[in-house]
Amino acid sequence: MTLSPAELQVLIARLTGVADQVGAVLQRAAYSPNIKERADCSAAVFDAHGRVLAQAAHIPVHLGSMPASVAAVVEAFATPAVSPGSAPGTRLAPGEHAIVNDPFRGGTHLNDVTVVTPVHLDGELRGWVANRAHHADVGGAAPGSLPADATDIAQEGLRIPPSRLTPELRSMVLANSRTPWERGGDLDAQVGANVVGAERLAALLDQPTDEVLDHGERLARSLIGALPDGEWSAEDRMDSIGPGGPSARLCCTVRVRGDEVTVDLSGTDPQGWGNVNAVEAVTTSSVTYVLRSIVGPDLPANEGALRPVTVVAPSGSIVAARFPAAVGAGNVEVSQRVVDVAMRALAGVPGLAVPAASQGTMNNVLVGAAGPDDRGTTAGWVYYETIGGGQGGRPPRPDRPDDPPHPGMSGVHTHMTNTRNTPVEALERSYPLRVRRYALRRGSGGVGLAPGGDGIERDLEVLVDATVSLITERRSSRPWGLAGGGPGASGSNELLPGGDEARAEPLGDKCTVRVGAGDVVRTHTPGGGGWGAPTGD
Repeated sequence: MTLSPAELQVLIARLTGVADQVGAVLQRAAYSPNIKERADCSAAVFDAHGRVLAQAAHIPVHLGSMPASVAAVVEAFATPAVSPGSAPGTRLAPGEHAIVNDPFRGGTHLNDVTVVTPVHLDGELRGWVANRAHHADVGGAAPGSLPADATDIAQEGLRIPPSRLTPELRSMVLANSRTPWERGGDLDAQVGANVVGAERLAALLDQPTDEVLDHGERLARSLIGALPDGEWSAEDRMDSIGPGGPSARLCCTVRVRGDEVTVDLSGTDPQGWGNVNAVEAVTTSSVTYVLRSIVGPDLPANEGALRPVTVVAPSGSIVAARFPAAVGAGNVEVSQRVVDVAMRALAGVPGLAVPAASQGTMNNVLVGAAGPDDRGTTAGWVYYETIGGGQGGRPPRPDRPDDPPHPGMSGVHTHMTNTRNTPVEALERSYPLRVRRYALRRGSGGVGLAPGGDGIERDLEVLVDATVSLITERRSSRPWGLAGGGPGASGSNELLPGGDEARAEPLGDKCTVRVGAGDVVRTHTPGGGGWGAPTGD
């Protein structure tokens, strides 16, 4: 090493600061409430090889999969290395940008659009900056580009392979969306954020960034090596693979051998006909999140920390779907269940503190229309939000002998989502919608020494005729408890025609329905599981 420990930590902090600033610029410049208010976006910085150096504390499902998108861009635009052992060059000139959202080329689902920008120093490619943002609509069969009944990715919207972001391609993206003005503003914000990030990153790339990656590997091997060798397994299930479809099984085996760990999802069910299929990048992202959360919360978010980790995701399964599978719900729902099953397996490892299951879903709600409405909107509009729920009860920290168990938090986003709530004022100002009720769902958390957190009750009135899609889970299954704790309550979805309680109709866990002005969509989200056998009565 040429850097002292203090110099290394300063470099890591500065790299992370660049990613933080990219995210801050993107959020402030974005047009859509989904990015500006909910912060449904992420940013990271990479070396010339496309290896992640640092990430901001954004969306776990974005961040863990983003390296695969950057790798696809690096490969698509690579030119030969100038010398043996050096990084390849790129056909992207300074000031140019690449764009990709293809789930089968490192993406997640089609809404998540990644902009990747090369960083040149003295005429040489030295690194990359990337950000990913969820665009509320990229076409497809239903507003929001997450039609619950999709059976083919073509039904979910415009798929973009790694491509140079030209004015012509930008125009094509806008032409395929129900909300072109919003898409243009969000894309411009992504480009502007990367321009700022590339300028800041260039000032750091004359330092030995390889030492950042080597430090991540050393720390990861140290933490894994402290675990006992062994093998631990668990199973869990998705409620359904699509509207009215059967459930699907996920299997996970964690193997620790010395300072390396394998997370093996063999035995998981094959990809299904619905959209509850995750691509491998999403699964890898979920496993990465679990290991950082449970095995090493202080692990740096870089490529080196993953060198001792192997993820086995069988090709053609719901955790590594193949083209042309629909994958919209895989990103938001399968990712959550991979977390659940991997955590349940890790709960058997001596010395690890593993919480009970959190709500296990992102409770996706999409509402929109393609044409004018009675408020004078001339273009289409699309609203998208994920709704919080209950966090699982948490055990004492093993490194703190006097630490008590911690109840799960209520009404929060958990695990693979990390967005904010859209403020009611911003929602009602931006869309023909009205929030009729927004409250904690008291008593929905599982009982335990550390009870699970409560879910949320929300009634959303639609003021004009529109299409609603719901992509949810834990409607028939319940978030499990641990160490004697009870399960959290299942969630539910209902439609109240005209807002009439007496006419309430149950809605499926995944559905796309037409609604009329005055109808109310009611969502009750699951509570978290409890941890520890409850005491007393």
